Amino acid sequence: MFSVGDLVVHPMHGAGVIDAIVQEKVAGSTQDYYVFKMPVGGLLLKIPTANSQTIGVRSVIQRPEAEALIAAIPSLAVEESSNWNKRYRENLLRMKSGDLYEVARVIKGLMFRERKRGLSNGERKMLHTARQILLSELVLAEDSGYEEVERVFADHVREHSAVSGEISREVGSWHFSKNSGMPSALAAPRWWRRQAVLPAWAG
Repeated sequence: MFSVGDLVVHPMHGAGVIDAIVQEKVAGSTQDYYVFKMPVGGLLLKIPTANSQTIGVRSVIQRPEAEALIAAIPSLAVEESSNWNKRYRENLLRMKSGDLYEVARVIKGLMFRERKRGLSNGERKMLHTARQILLSELVLAEDSGYEEVERVFADHVREHSAVSGEISREVGSWHFSKNSGMPSALAAPRWWRRQAVLPAWAG
């Protein structure tokens, strides 16, 4: 059971905060809902408390886990099918798993493919959402601003990646900005604010 103020993660939307716990009557029965708030223009999601574990809602990872993930990203193996449908299904399963290492694999694979062959609209949206999921949680786990998390992440990839220069160039293009209306750890990056409406498949 989460409490108001807890930092949590929705596997298909990213990290946010439990803003409230409310009761609503549905089909004649009263149910409790978490009001999950994300720093995307005040976007709110109502999640049934009884189903939150099934959905995959969990607490934000701790700082040591975040740092271990950042350190592991350059060496994560990326395997992808040349068949679009198979590749898309596999990446979608990784996204839904709630495992940040799997989300990182999706990002790496799609970034490499974007450089080499380009992406379809569907995969481009998937890459956007995967970045949102990964970086939103790293920011809250590190209790830092987006600019600082981006700098550490990008510097680490440039310094330690033995794969190629592809990721470091792409990571270096992720720009962030602070939002004085909320704590720095909840400030939304510019690319995040540009597309507040999430893709339909991410529901």
